[in-house]
Amino acid sequence: MGDMTNSVFYAKNQRNEANHAGEFGCTLEELRSLMELRGSEAVIKIREDYGDTDGLCRRLKTSPTDGLPNNAADLDKRKEVYGQNFIPPKKPKTFLQLIWEALQDVTLIILELAAIISLGLSFYQPPGEGIEACGSASAGVEDEGESEAGWIEGAAILLSVACVVIVTAFNDWSKEKQFRGLQSRIEQEQKFSVVRAGTVIQILVADIVTGDIAQVKYGDLLPADGILIQGNDLKIDESSLTGESDHVSKAPDKDPMLLSGTHVMEGSGRMVVTAVGVNSQTGIIFTLLGAGGEEEEKKEKKAKKQDGAAAMEMQPLKSAEGGDGDEKEKKKANMHKKEKSVLQGKLTKLAVQIGKAGLVMSAITVIILVLYFAIEKFVIEKKPWLPECTPVYIQYFVKFFIIGVTVLVVAVPEGLPLAVTISLAYSVKKMMKDNNLVRHLDACETMGNATAICSDKTGTLTTNRMTVVQAYVGDTHYKEIPDPDALPAKTLDLMIHSISINSAYTTKILPPDKDGGLPRQVGNKTECGLLGFILDLKRDYQPIRNQIPEEKLYKVYTFNSVRKSMSTVTKLPNGSFRMYSKGASEIILKKCSYILNAVGEPRVFRPRDRDEMVKKVIEPMACEGLRTICIAYRDFPASPEPDWDNENDIVKDLTCICVVGIEDPVRPEVPEAIRKCQRAGITVRMVTGDNINTARAIAIKCGIIHPGEDFLCIDGKEFNRRIRNEKGEVEQERIDKVWPKLRVLARSSPTDKHTLVKGIIDSTQVGQRQVVAVTGDGTNDGPALKKADVGFAMGIAGTDVAKEASDIILTDDNFSSIVKAVMWGRNVYDSISKFLQFQLTVNVVAVIVAFTGACITQDSPLKAVQMLWVNLIMDTFASLALATEPPTESLLMRRPYGRNKPLISRTMMKNILGHGIYQLVIIFTLLFAGEQIFDIDSGRNAPLHAPASEHYTIIFNTFVMMQLFNEINARKIHGERNVFDGIFRNPIFCSIVLGTLGIQIIIVQFGGKPFSCSPLDVDKWLWCLFIGLGELLWGQVIATIPKNSLKFLKGAGQLTHKDEMPEEEMNEDTEEIDHSERELRRGQILWFRGLNRIQTQMEVVNTFKSGTSFQGALRRQSSTTSQHQDVTNISSPSQVSLSNALSSPTSTSAAATAGQG
Repeated sequence: MGDMTNSVFYAKNQRNEANHAGEFGCTLEELRSLMELRGSEAVIKIREDYGDTDGLCRRLKTSPTDGLPNNAADLDKRKEVYGQNFIPPKKPKTFLQLIWEALQDVTLIILELAAIISLGLSFYQPPGEGIEACGSASAGVEDEGESEAGWIEGAAILLSVACVVIVTAFNDWSKEKQFRGLQSRIEQEQKFSVVRAGTVIQILVADIVTGDIAQVKYGDLLPADGILIQGNDLKIDESSLTGESDHVSKAPDKDPMLLSGTHVMEGSGRMVVTAVGVNSQTGIIFTLLGAGGEEEEKKEKKAKKQDGAAAMEMQPLKSAEGGDGDEKEKKKANMHKKEKSVLQGKLTKLAVQIGKAGLVMSAITVIILVLYFAIEKFVIEKKPWLPECTPVYIQYFVKFFIIGVTVLVVAVPEGLPLAVTISLAYSVKKMMKDNNLVRHLDACETMGNATAICSDKTGTLTTNRMTVVQAYVGDTHYKEIPDPDALPAKTLDLMIHSISINSAYTTKILPPDKDGGLPRQVGNKTECGLLGFILDLKRDYQPIRNQIPEEKLYKVYTFNSVRKSMSTVTKLPNGSFRMYSKGASEIILKKCSYILNAVGEPRVFRPRDRDEMVKKVIEPMACEGLRTICIAYRDFPASPEPDWDNENDIVKDLTCICVVGIEDPVRPEVPEAIRKCQRAGITVRMVTGDNINTARAIAIKCGIIHPGEDFLCIDGKEFNRRIRNEKGEVEQERIDKVWPKLRVLARSSPTDKHTLVKGIIDSTQVGQRQVVAVTGDGTNDGPALKKADVGFAMGIAGTDVAKEASDIILTDDNFSSIVKAVMWGRNVYDSISKFLQFQLTVNVVAVIVAFTGACITQDSPLKAVQMLWVNLIMDTFASLALATEPPTESLLMRRPYGRNKPLISRTMMKNILGHGIYQLVIIFTLLFAGEQIFDIDSGRNAPLHAPASEHYTIIFNTFVMMQLFNEINARKIHGERNVFDGIFRNPIFCSIVLGTLGIQIIIVQFGGKPFSCSPLDVDKWLWCLFIGLGELLWGQVIATIPKNSLKFLKGAGQLTHKDEMPEEEMNEDTEEIDHSERELRRGQILWFRGLNRIQTQMEVVNTFKSGTSFQGALRRQSSTTSQHQDVTNISSPSQVSLSNALSSPTSTSAAATAGQG
């Protein structure tokens, strides 16, 4: 299919090229083959074919400086000839496919089989003469009408199975639709800078056309292929295409080829776009993988195995909740998978425990029923087994089997994954409003367990609007912006030239959007602050930039986290060179040998002068929370020309022009947000590249540190000295001595940030394993964002690389949005707990009732169809009702639960048992004494196909009423008394409770034979309601019992240390699956083995279930499936559909392949 698409594509473009041969000087084919060359080959080819890059631009009818004319007709023509910058996504699953996937659930398949057998047998009439010999087995069949109604139960079971399947499929479908919407929103926000008609504009990535002149800068993810026209110190990370982790230097005369899907790690430049969409290098790989083809799947698997990471990196930020193929492939390339999220681990374990119990119970039920029947018939009554009676007996056995399966259906909480998914999907949708764009579903829930947040300073805690407020010029320290006339003319001129030229030309200050507003800052905010300083000095930077345009700059050493400075060399009219530098004041001052004095003349600047300046100027500025920047210059003779590549010799012996103090005010809402975090038991740490004094001052303003507390504020150098041994290796014990008290880490490198995050996560010093959230905006924050449990990237200031590595994007770059994320995360966890408390009460009661009922009366008091209805109430509806509770501020009043706290707390256990006892007492009273209480016929020991009795209808109705009122009790899990608190804030809950009640009335009054119900009068209805209401009163009784008096109650679903193997113990590429997961799968598939050994096919169907062999050593490749897939591996194979629906459209097969790794 892929090849076909390609050939169709070529054919179409070949025609286009023929039509437009005269239009442009290059064909699509030519450009495609050009982009396949690398390094010097490419340079030679460009030279041979086009003369130089200018020649190529002429052939593409574009100007290297002014770009394309912004002319719609021309742009459309280019799209027609060279294609659009868009890779068509894979078609979404159809509703029928989703239904088919929902039907794969083992328990549902068993029920369907049983129902079909039951149906078949009900139509089989045994020959009349031998029927009496079968004895009481056929009692009740005499009534002609009754025997005809025998098919109803089978049909009703099939119908209710259909209901469950359609509901599941609809949930999956709406989820997929929601994620596609989210994905398109992410794509729409992806913009890139291009030059059109001489001005730099931001356009959507999809609108880029061949011939555009694009500006690339540090942190960009390249959206198309191109050839570099002009570059400053440009380094690219091409690992996504080549797998090589070393950064590749790019220059127009050495290696000008820039490829889509690669990351700019350093420098800046301009490129002419030569290939877009399916014709770009990433697009070609995509087409080979058949991104648009379904039949391609088998080939795709092979291709993906070969291309690995290369395959999926094209569309930046394409991931819908991390479900995208590129996420998985990339994680495989970059790192091993983060461990399972806390909730997933606990749920997996719990589901195993419940599943096992259900399996045992249902097996025992069937065995007891069969034995009871056999012994009664053939031993006590001594009946021979007659051939003509076989169908009648088989009907009995099928009925027993159906009862057994129904017990299992009710016992297995398949609503769990649904509840988790609904809760997460609902939260994600609402979190968008709170400025959190969640890329990986489970990050939302992990956030609720966060114990530490490592935050950047600039832009997150501060407003990221930089303004120069103090300056030290010509031996004078000005506490506010000086009057330009007071400064020496020569110094002023040097300062203005230095700031204007030695900053990215993309950084500008534009007039405000609305009158009276602040001027808009575009580009690097620190540089904006400096340009604003020029404007405050009544001067302008633009004329200087026009005089020395970017292409005339002789050499640029761009800013990076190692240099912490930026330098630009220009050629002066007399042939000599002048280099301007700016950077962190303590770094640049160390390289200064001179300083301009009060009249603008250089004088010697000795180390002791420097120490004095640090003490008198820099520290006072820093203590006020100002960021200090030093501006300097150096002149070089025309000959001999210096060796520009020897940076250490170039950037030294500078002359200091001035030092400025830049203020970046704390965001007004941050101190309150930090206070909330601290109250919620979350430690906030500031990790910044700024000077230690500045960082400390800001930390005090934010409330991260309070005077008089015992805490650490250290810089990167001191941090490394404390955590490394003599050999320079990081030691965990040493980190453990530092991190608990550390609050501010200043002048830190990205490596320091990563080391700190890893150190806190791996620490075993405190009882709980720490769950760490990290914020980052720079390209270099990538490793720390990936390592953290939850990585937050800045939506406004963040680079594409940071966003790619993150789990949640803060669309407003604001720290207080993180607090909202914590609130939502805790809410998800609580919602799941509420659902569990409700679900388990129903499970326990239904299973015990079915089991004991079957053993004592040879028939379950709750029929298969009724059980399925109860299952629907408690699984689908309850998960909707309880998982959509909105969060409240009170969630932030408690400490995080942590990894080792059981999912079902002692209070919840108390509620489950308490309500379980109430319900069992009521039901058994009704079962064995109901006929006397209500003065009706007993429904016990009814013959096969007997009509429904009022007796059993009352039991069923009371059971459902108790569940309805217990659902209200389940809204509170911490033992609160007022269960109605805030109930009207959740309209979904109210409508579901009322809706369920309505349907129940219809079922009882009009359900008749299919639901085994007989209509009840008002009197009996009121009794049922009254008993149900008793649940609320009983809830108050339970709330009064102190949980400490119930020491014997253990929590369930607890993660022990054994379940959390530290990553070091895992091999780089392989990872243990915890035993609970192995057991879970084994438990689910036991049923299948019993029927027949379809195990191998199951694995193919569920390839993404990590391809484990059940007996083998259960290892799998690291990171094969994106984390959120585990949310859905919890309950039963029916959840295949959930997983795939969660994966974004382009990745279902990617997930499949990944699993086979």
